Amino acid sequence: MRTFYEPRDAPPRLATGAFILNSGLGKLKADAETAQGLHGMACVAYPFLKKIEPERFTRLLAWSEIAVGATLLAPCVPTRLAGLALTGFSSGLVGLYLRVPGMREPGSLRPTQNGIPLAKDFWMLGIGLGFLGAGSCCRRGVRTPKERS
Repeated sequence: MRTFYEPRDAPPRLATGAFILNSGLGKLKADAETAQGLHGMACVAYPFLKKIEPERFTRLLAWSEIAVGATLLAPCVPTRLAGLALTGFSSGLVGLYLRVPGMREPGSLRPTQNGIPLAKDFWMLGIGLGFLGAGSCCRRGVRTPKERS
């Protein structure tokens, strides 16, 4: 089976993919109170989400997380494409961290105790950006180490 990523990409893809997939699967079982909480916090950062019912928002979020997690875990998905999905998803989460009051210390990017769970989204953004810069053996003028010897 041919993989579309370098072996060095496997650990971060597996770690972030499993984390995001697990989070999405957990949200599929969310009760009404959890859905209200997730939706309420998202609406503070992104007011246009008020138009969506909390339960529907939570289902959409869950399926989005499942899709991003599965994309990262699937060896047939090129790393750049997986990086695009992860970067887009984690950018939204970083926006949540930056916009919701009480997540950061005043005048700083340092998280408060409440912000620590969201601060991890910066790591995912960094991983996603790193994947976007992943090389491709199919690029013109770039030879792989095997081709050089």
